[in-house]
Amino acid sequence: MKLGVNIDHVAVLREARRVNDPDILNALYVATQSGADQITIHLREDRRHIQDADAYAIMKYSNVGVNLECSINRAILDIVTDLKPHRATLVPEKREEVTTEGGLDVFGYEDEIAYAIELLHDYLIPVSLFIDPTIEAVEKSKELGAEMVELHTGAFANLYAMLNSSLPHSNHSVKELELPRHELYIRLERSILAIDEAAKHAKKIGLEVAAGHGLNYHNVHEMMKIAEITELNIGQSIIARSVFSGLSEAIKEMKRLTTR
Repeated sequence: MKLGVNIDHVAVLREARRVNDPDILNALYVATQSGADQITIHLREDRRHIQDADAYAIMKYSNVGVNLECSINRAILDIVTDLKPHRATLVPEKREEVTTEGGLDVFGYEDEIAYAIELLHDYLIPVSLFIDPTIEAVEKSKELGAEMVELHTGAFANLYAMLNSSLPHSNHSVKELELPRHELYIRLERSILAIDEAAKHAKKIGLEVAAGHGLNYHNVHEMMKIAEITELNIGQSIIARSVFSGLSEAIKEMKRLTTR
């Protein structure tokens, strides 16, 4: 399993105080030295964490591939084509969201996504689409010309946490999932099945398959059971663990959990 370490949250901490501490390049060096197979960053339109200068510096100094997540906004795409990352992952984006809330609407924005893929391909940049785990979204991604899909695992992660952690007793409980445990279990099993079926179909029609969003040290084992998933992109849980164990050890532990 290939592990993409998302270092956005290092920049979140830096931007909280508007200083250059922690330095995003230090995070890059530690991540690559500790076994990250690729670095993942999200250059958002609102620049709430990764800045343009960060993206350019990471592209210049990373000795592993860089997976650059971005919206289909033309101004952002122009930066991506200048950066020429190892891969661009097209993601949905809303300024008011705390984090990416769902997969890319490959049906509602078909023309815009097709244009973005064509533009990126003109610059020889492979494209992945960050989609909800449905057969329909997988097939549309293939039709639009993507080489890869990343299955959004947020619904799975929320269900897992509501069943197996203290989340229901915290201020961040997912209100719509405050349900009887047997109902949560049924929904969790269905979410895992949906990811499994989407991954298998994607592989069958010639797409590479990644997964990400909300994956952590407690739930990642479920993704390891799906052979068609060959890459995981994980950020927040690794950075959160690093507060207590250090970034290097946090990445090494995730690598141990994601080794088949």
